[in-house]
Amino acid sequence: MTIPKVLEIQPLVLKKCMDTGEDICLVDVREAWEHSLAAIPGSEHIPIGELVDRVQELLYEENIVVYCHVGERSYRGAIILMESGFKNVHNLVGGIDGWSQVVDASVPRYRAGG
Repeated sequence: MTIPKVLEIQPLVLKKCMDTGEDICLVDVREAWEHSLAAIPGSEHIPIGELVDRVQELLYEENIVVYCHVGERSYRGAIILMESGFKNVHNLVGGIDGWSQVVDASVPRYRAGG
């Protein structure tokens, strides 16, 4: 079985798309405690461990951007979505940590250990 190529999107490109009103579904695959610390406004919270069972909550025709803390879990999440039939899936490079550093410094940064 071939692993699908995951498309990536840089934080500033995502911000520009959001600012121009592009229809994007943001999916946060982090754990609940992480989501409670920091989140990109308007994102759907579906922890990576629940993603397979909750794909029906997402629309297949949507442009989906998956994010986590630094981009590793969201990469796996993007593969899960692509294997479930989603076509327009991107992984946010650097995750919410990158978002905080280059787009919105008001989003708190945190360490992976809590």
